Amino acid sequence: MNNPAEANMDLYSIDKLMHETRQLAAKYRKTTGSTLPVTGEISRFDVAKALDLQLMDDMTLGYDAIGRGERKGLRMLIKGRVIFEDSRSSPRIGQIKSDGRWDRVVMVIFDDDYLPVEMHEATSEDIEAALNTKTESANKKRGAMSVAQFKIIGRLVWTSEDGLSPEIWDNHNN
Repeated sequence: MNNPAEANMDLYSIDKLMHETRQLAAKYRKTTGSTLPVTGEISRFDVAKALDLQLMDDMTLGYDAIGRGERKGLRMLIKGRVIFEDSRSSPRIGQIKSDGRWDRVVMVIFDDDYLPVEMHEATSEDIEAALNTKTESANKKRGAMSVAQFKIIGRLVWTSEDGLSPEIWDNHNN
């Protein structure tokens, strides 16, 4: 092993690096009151691991992963939000472009320590319907959605306690 990068990867697995990133982000927030922009990468890692997804390296595709297993072939967009206990605002998941490049969105909710608490999944049809019925206002971006709204239209597909089966917590009468 002549390549130092290869030697380092033997010493630090991705799991260990993610653990250290969570610790650093949590300590930084507690110390400064500001957040580090790491939630996106942690979200991608956690959702791919929990829901058996293959992450995409090309960030220009318009989706983050391809499903395997029960989600085989589905193009998945991954969003994540840390819900801080001292937050007074209504958290938003940001803009979701309904451009047809993804099939489902998974939103992962993290605690103050950047540990995943739950994951919710919604189809492109659910998202589009919610965005079309939402009242438009000058101060809200098209495609922006609150965490609470996403939870209502989506279904709980994973929790930190037991990884829930998708059929258990379905908000829809299919």
